[in-house]
Formats: sequence, C-alpha cells, structure tokens
Amino acid sequence: MGVLNTAFGYVVFAAGILAGLPSGIALAIAMVIGVMFNFFTLGRLVFDSRDPTRLPRFVAVYALTYVVNLMLLRLVEGAGLGPLLAQLACLPVTVSLTFVLMRFLVFR
Repeated sequence: MGVLNTAFGYVVFAAGILAGLPSGIALAIAMVIGVMFNFFTLGRLVFDSRDPTRLPRFVAVYALTYVVNLMLLRLVEGAGLGPLLAQLACLPVTVSLTFVLMRFLVFR
C-alpha cells in the first residue's frame, strides 16, 4: 500500500512540475492532495484503523515530512539534479520517516 501512496504523491508532484510549477509548490500540492487519500489507505489497509480522531496527528506527521522533504529536495536540486529526479532521490528518506512516525505517533 505504501507503494501506491508514494506513486500517487509522485504523480501529483510530477504533474505540477510538468505544468511549470516550482518544486516547492508542486510538493505542497502533492502533500495536501495526498493527505486525505493516504489517511484512508494507510489507516485502513496498513494499520487497520478507521479512527478519524487520528487525523490531526496524521496531518502533523505530513507537515513535518513536507518540511524534511522540501529541505532534502532543495539540497538535491542544488547538487544539480532536476526536480523530478531530485524528488525520486528524496523518496527513500521521506517514505521511511513517514512510516516510522505513522507507526509510533499516529497508529500506535
């Protein structure tokens, strides 16, 4: 399920980049759109939870993940990669961070 959520977010990000948006804006849009999609898929299918009271913590984790992702994205883009490849390079860190935070702070 994590692969589906990651692919969904990356497709939204890539669509923003291909539409001419700056990478930070494309990333923000991908995060906002992805939050609701991911809340239901991660909650139900990965952590077996349908509890809507977890949403504030879920959103907080994604806000933190956005900041980390944006810093990494800027760093990798600064090293010379274009935004699409730079975001791909960031995914292992951000996906791992998100999973750990979800596991221990949201769906414990």
